[in-house]
Amino acid sequence: MNGKEMDKKNGEITFSDPKYYTNRELSWILFNKRVLSEARDKQIPLFERLKFLSITASNLDEFFMIRVASLKDMVHAGYTKPDIAGLKPSEQLKELNEATHELVNLQYSTYNRSLLPLLLSNGLRLVEHHENLTAKEIAYVDKYFAENVYPVLTPMAVDSSRPFPLIRNKSLNIGALVRKKDGKEGKAGKEGKIGKEGKAGKEGKAELEFATVQVPSVLPRIIPIPSEKEGEKVVILLEEIIERNIDKLFLNYHIVCTSPFRIMRNADLTIEEDEAEDLLKEIEKQLKKRQWGQAIRLEVESGIDKRLLKIIKDDLCIEGEDIFQIDGPLDLTFLMKMYGMEGFGHLKETEYLPPQPVPGLSEDYNIFDEIRKGDILLHHPYQSFMPVVDFIKTAAKDPDVLAIKQTLYRVSGNSPIIAALALAAENGKQVSVLVELKARFDEENNIVWAKMLEKAGCHVIYGLVGLKTHSKITLVVRKEEDGIRRYVHLGTGNYNDATAKLYTDVGMFTCSRLIGEDATAVFNMLSGYSEPRAWNKLALAPLWLKDRFLYMIAREKDYAKAGRPAQIIAKMNSLCDKDIIEALYEASAAGVKIQLIIRGICCLKVGVPGASENISVRSIVGNFLEHSRIFYFENDGSPEIYCASADWMPRNLERRVEILFPVEEPKLKEKLLHILEGELKDTVKAHVLKPDGSYDKVDRRGKAVYNSQLEFSLEAKAAAKSVKNTVNDRVFIPEIHHE
Repeated sequence: MNGKEMDKKNGEITFSDPKYYTNRELSWILFNKRVLSEARDKQIPLFERLKFLSITASNLDEFFMIRVASLKDMVHAGYTKPDIAGLKPSEQLKELNEATHELVNLQYSTYNRSLLPLLLSNGLRLVEHHENLTAKEIAYVDKYFAENVYPVLTPMAVDSSRPFPLIRNKSLNIGALVRKKDGKEGKAGKEGKIGKEGKAGKEGKAELEFATVQVPSVLPRIIPIPSEKEGEKVVILLEEIIERNIDKLFLNYHIVCTSPFRIMRNADLTIEEDEAEDLLKEIEKQLKKRQWGQAIRLEVESGIDKRLLKIIKDDLCIEGEDIFQIDGPLDLTFLMKMYGMEGFGHLKETEYLPPQPVPGLSEDYNIFDEIRKGDILLHHPYQSFMPVVDFIKTAAKDPDVLAIKQTLYRVSGNSPIIAALALAAENGKQVSVLVELKARFDEENNIVWAKMLEKAGCHVIYGLVGLKTHSKITLVVRKEEDGIRRYVHLGTGNYNDATAKLYTDVGMFTCSRLIGEDATAVFNMLSGYSEPRAWNKLALAPLWLKDRFLYMIAREKDYAKAGRPAQIIAKMNSLCDKDIIEALYEASAAGVKIQLIIRGICCLKVGVPGASENISVRSIVGNFLEHSRIFYFENDGSPEIYCASADWMPRNLERRVEILFPVEEPKLKEKLLHILEGELKDTVKAHVLKPDGSYDKVDRRGKAVYNSQLEFSLEAKAAAKSVKNTVNDRVFIPEIHHE
């Protein structure tokens, strides 16, 4: 197939027909609704619900900055090609406008009607409006403003000599209509500071002017206030304190009305790599532009003065449908900070355990000795990420290690892996690191790491022209008694010790000769050599991976037609590649049972007669973010299981460097199958895709309560404990001397 728009027919069914596909962006909205459903779930601890609501807000910001921005660019460029669901960019924008407004309304309904009252009943009062402060609270916040906030602020007036200021992307601002004092009016007009309609300004003769001040991101947004009530914590948002004291910023003006506002800009970087002599400098330049891209979304407080709104809207060139009037505080991501407040541990999830030790690895293990015993499979975050860190740390200090090679896409802010790589270079080892500078929203962070690694003596590769390197692979070359041995780590997740505690991923250590040879070929290819003529075990995108997947799906179809065992279980983040979906439709029509576990976007439709009657799709949204990619193919009773860094998306299969690796040791295959089966029987966190395109929670009637994430957490503890007891038994049981 190879991406060709070739119709696949089975009787009356044309598998390429757009009616059998869901638009990618609308599918993403459905995913964010599933996340929001966790914030609305009364069975979940209150502070966990705050966290989920914050996540939906953060997700929506990125969606607008990248996906909506891209569609707007298409419309402006006159691009009219429809997507796989048959929608032109303009039609997608129209549907997304309705869907995003509905989603935002649901966010704030959840916040106002459910979460705020619950916070209050649990001893945390958020002062929503500064007008509601008591006299003692007013005295405190005014003093706080004078001492901590006022020195940081930069008030900006707009008049004939001072143009409308540049408003930074995602910054929270307070806009105001002001009127110059004429010295005769005394305190007239001051009432209008509080009133959103600003009637006070209509009475004056002086012309209304616009002024604004940015809410500084360098200060905490959640400000504690001493409570007058025992056992109660009181907080107020920074913008409310500023809004209350805004008259102190414009002393020669009457404040007619005020309102917070926030804008979203196009943050999709367009880098002409062929023209960029230095990719590092080009990305640094583009990052600065991200703050000032075209405004594509405006959030304002509901009830904003119409005159104030018109000034903001006109100066930012925002269309009416891109304005969101919000009943509540703008930018709900502050709820993640609230989640971190002390004193509310009882309102957080406590059932899930921290990452557990990996069975078989003692406290003083040598990672190379352990890998030589057999391949090791890690399941994060249920099992510790430390063996991966130790792998690099040990290699950095080991005198027998000759070289370390690694790909880095996203790393933590204080990465121990980066430190270990730098140490390895300082110790004289050959260290090659591919740092993907085009990792979205981590570009700046990765530039810092790249420069630091270069200074330490590492050979740093800044990605490949036209491709993102999204693969997760580490190669350690070691000199041993019987010659050179290659140790490899392959994974589905990033080398990020922070997210490894939050994302579900799998990784594998191996010293397989064949995989080691492939790993060497991968890094040679990344550093500038051409691909090898053949691969032993690995499959790479954009070279072979898509063809490999299509081959394995077609193989299951052929087995089903022949009446032999055929089944596919595939777990991933997203599915929107048309060729893959067509192949799945064909396989389903041939009788292959296909079970898909897809956290996010799914453009495939289920229950289509003659096409997808044998396909089921479920999405698990739980305490941890599902991130692993696992693929099971029945293969006529000789099952094959693979893990990968890639989803079934065009960008992963055609525009990124990705790796698919087999897991072949029987015990490890059993572990992966157990993961898949556990998620397929989840009755707590699973949502099931319906033929009408909506998702519903699993119908629990007649089914046992099974939370796959919680079960994996408990299993990890039991496995670690079992191994520990076994070791202790072996060490501490004394031999009895018989006379």
